[in-house]
Amino acid sequence: MGITTSLCTTFKQEILQGTHALGTHQLRVALIKDSPSGTFDKTTANYSDLGSDEVATGGNYTRDNSANNLTTGSVSVSHDATSGRAYVDLPDLTFNNVTLSADGCLIYNTGASSKAVAVIDFGGTVSATAGDLTIEFPAPTADGSAAIIRLDTPS
Repeated sequence: MGITTSLCTTFKQEILQGTHALGTHQLRVALIKDSPSGTFDKTTANYSDLGSDEVATGGNYTRDNSANNLTTGSVSVSHDATSGRAYVDLPDLTFNNVTLSADGCLIYNTGASSKAVAVIDFGGTVSATAGDLTIEFPAPTADGSAAIIRLDTPS
């Protein structure tokens, strides 16, 4: 099936309902295996939607484990008054000494019943063999335009 980079639609609704506190809730990353059988995109609603399409536990990658955390103190929520954009700055995440292949990942919120936040397509399969695999999230520009998680003012 496939992976499409997107903020999850349920996440957008849940932000308006006050479900997510991204500055204090714990965010995690789940790796989506290469050639997944499911479709992961804006309609993905929860970590449990991955099922068997998550990379298998092995080495230092463990499914739904605190080792997959985006450190709470490193996740910062900011805004830019000029652009009207609010955004989240995510730290890079390294899985050490792993052997795996992944086509993308799901960011989800363990502080909100593992609800999905965003799906990221890596643009191809990334692999590590008894090595490190690092997910490098783009550093937001001063106005937040490069951030993976951002809310924009309609133009």
